[in-house]
Amino acid sequence: MESRIVMSGFGGQGVLTIGKYIVYGGMHDDKEVSWMPSYGPEMRGGTASCSVVVSDRQVGSPIVTMADVVIVMNKPSLTKFLPCVKKGGYIFVNSSLIDAKVDRDDINVVYVPANEIAEANKNGRSANIVMFGAYVKHAGVTSYDTAVSVLKHMFEKKPAVLESVMKCFEAGYAL
Repeated sequence: MESRIVMSGFGGQGVLTIGKYIVYGGMHDDKEVSWMPSYGPEMRGGTASCSVVVSDRQVGSPIVTMADVVIVMNKPSLTKFLPCVKKGGYIFVNSSLIDAKVDRDDINVVYVPANEIAEANKNGRSANIVMFGAYVKHAGVTSYDTAVSVLKHMFEKKPAVLESVMKCFEAGYAL
């Protein structure tokens, strides 16, 4: 098993963090992993992307040119990374910020109103958590239990935030 994943969006949307959740889940499950961030010098508001590989065997290269899964948080990311989704792969589209429809019929498309769901759960900064939940449900290499364990560990020092984070994850997972 090997899964190649790309996440992309504006800096500050948590795309690098989604990658970390996936990598930590892989590590939890004794998989080989790589995490390679890419971002402009302006960080927040600029473009950011992240490539992740999770595998049963040693990862030869962290570079992902054709992805099994792409998660896009903004329209420029959709334009850039849609051609990179393998036939039969998945693309997760943040439909709160992207009004365009995917015109490929050879891939699985999951539209996730991530910002709206995060705001409805009183945590507008957790749209990435909503996307992570949808990813785990539909295409994740990480189990539900592993994902919950990762989130609890990541937010153990912020117990006041954990409840709303878990609500956002659950809402994304329920899609």
